[in-house]
Amino acid sequence: MRILVTGAAGFIGAALSERLLARGNQVLGYDNVNAYYDPALKEARLARLAPQRNFRFVRAALEDRAALEAAFADFRPQRVVNLAAQAGVRYSIQNPHAYVEANLVGFMNVLEACRHGQVEHLVYASSSSVYGANRKLPFSVQDAVDHPVSLYAATKKANELMAHTYSHLYALPTTGLRFFTVYGPWGRPDMALFVFTRKILAGEPIEVFNHGKHTRDFTYIDDIVEGVIRTLDRVAAPDPAFDPLQPNPATSSAPYRVYNIGNHQPVQLADYIEVLEDCLGRKADKILLPLQPGDVPDTAADVAELMRDTGYAPATPVAAGIRRFVAWYREFYRV
Repeated sequence: MRILVTGAAGFIGAALSERLLARGNQVLGYDNVNAYYDPALKEARLARLAPQRNFRFVRAALEDRAALEAAFADFRPQRVVNLAAQAGVRYSIQNPHAYVEANLVGFMNVLEACRHGQVEHLVYASSSSVYGANRKLPFSVQDAVDHPVSLYAATKKANELMAHTYSHLYALPTTGLRFFTVYGPWGRPDMALFVFTRKILAGEPIEVFNHGKHTRDFTYIDDIVEGVIRTLDRVAAPDPAFDPLQPNPATSSAPYRVYNIGNHQPVQLADYIEVLEDCLGRKADKILLPLQPGDVPDTAADVAELMRDTGYAPATPVAAGIRRFVAWYREFYRV
């Protein structure tokens, strides 16, 4: 199978590409390798993929419509996983235009390319941040998500709406995945685990927002990739039980699905830091701060639909995942 993976130099995209190649798929990676965080880490991820016979790579942005169309025309993907996006909740407050360009214009280009390229299935990254001001836990795909609290979240909600339109108008099968706090080896340097590890090892204080009281559904990278592959292999189809008088937000009379993909075992940030301290053999000097604008106090994933439809079953406890991350970090950065 020919699979195009956008964001292939990213954390999830590189790990997914590796797994797809291992099972014999042909993969075209597409990424602009931007400088939102250290491009050297992205290049190191790509260097692990480049020698593989079934991997090709295009260095371009989703907003570059001509480049994206050329990639589709040349590779003729059967399925597409769109993981490229401008990431980060807090950065969206500082640089909103980057999110409109990458996450809205870029996603529009992906939808059009899939439509005209007769792609069998588009799987795309949404985010747990779409739950925004919701407080009913765990978050369910049955819940309305009409109150985003960051522009990043708003663009991800918009992606789901745009995908549904294309599923409805053009019978393009689409599946949106709301990722919950992904962590693990080769992770993003702007994420808490990476930042905390670097600062603790350097003897610097760490900033702990909401006084460490908020909870996150931390999900290990291998579990995330397993869920992405399971949904990719299960092409979205119309829901025969869909009732337009009582519409289910997660399904449709069109070939459209939305799933949560998380560990469904929330952990308080303070406890997460304790596990990290144990793995590093060092105590953190903590600066306790209030919750930041755009952040939500708690996340917890109800993954019942994903488990029912694909057999997804996250298998990595936080202690094991953090231990593997720390081992990778020490080796990669030689500390």
